[in-house]
Amino acid sequence: MSHFLRQLKLSLRVSNFNASSRCFSSSPIYYVRGAEPVGDGNKETIRIPSLKVPMELLKDMGIIGASHGWIATMKSGVVCLQDDLDLPDTKPKRIPLPPLVTLPHCQTQIVTNVAMSSSSPDDEDCIVAVKFLGPQLSLCRPAQRDCMWSNIRISDPSFFSSHVMYSKRDGMFSMPASRGHYTGSWDLGRHMKEPKLQMLLLPEEDQIPKMKKRVWQRLESCCTKQHYLVESLHTDETFMLKWYTQSTPPTLNVWDHFLVLKIDKEGYAVYTKDIGDVCILLSRSEPICIPAKLNRRVQNCVYMLTDHEFAIVSISCNQKFGATPFACSLPYYISKNLI
Repeated sequence: MSHFLRQLKLSLRVSNFNASSRCFSSSPIYYVRGAEPVGDGNKETIRIPSLKVPMELLKDMGIIGASHGWIATMKSGVVCLQDDLDLPDTKPKRIPLPPLVTLPHCQTQIVTNVAMSSSSPDDEDCIVAVKFLGPQLSLCRPAQRDCMWSNIRISDPSFFSSHVMYSKRDGMFSMPASRGHYTGSWDLGRHMKEPKLQMLLLPEEDQIPKMKKRVWQRLESCCTKQHYLVESLHTDETFMLKWYTQSTPPTLNVWDHFLVLKIDKEGYAVYTKDIGDVCILLSRSEPICIPAKLNRRVQNCVYMLTDHEFAIVSISCNQKFGATPFACSLPYYISKNLI
């Protein structure tokens, strides 16, 4: 590991693809592309321009998610919230959560993603959600005295591989079903045992995006199909992203295609190729939708960050540009003080 780290350099990507490794005071969003030790032989800390983060974040089974600028790590069954992208002269905050409890016939080793209801775990109302691959969803309030995990066993297999997000509009944690025909929402109240289900009223046949037959056939043959829910707090809109991925051996070139549905409060969903003056940041973190111009990004685009590349995809034409190989094991957007 140490030899590998010496060969790499750490840079911080902020704003659009051509930005240098500096942070905009209005809305810094980071992702790590490599690392080098700080000082002479110090292997405990890695340096980002004007920032420091623990070397442990680059180790396997370190980060399991990120939300509202907080990094979630897991070690020996204990989840810890870390504010590690802080100023170098400020001691990063660590908030260990109670030990996880694995429900019968569930697992708590593989995490799908992490979501938070607000940016401050010290708030009494802040709830942290950890979605595991399979039936288990775990919620807890970090600020609550003697806080414990509230573990939910999801009975519908359509949600077993879904990504969770927090809906400020509904005040609940929501997930799309695997085929994208309905959503499920959970909270610590009446919908802890029985989720609130919302069937999506999908568009008529003539409203489905017009594509060539070969494109539809390619979508149907894609090896990976993922669905994500994301809210724009600035336009009060909810979107569902359908992400289709196909890799071509032996070069492993990846073809990505996005379909976007705009969903209203009643569940009416329409396909759109224009989400307005916003962009969506998609990674292993909780999906983020932000104003494009205020954050110096390209509007109506998806900024995707995967295990193998960073790229910007135009929603209007599904053209990928700015693609760059990405060979770090931390494909997470980490937002700080988003506008």
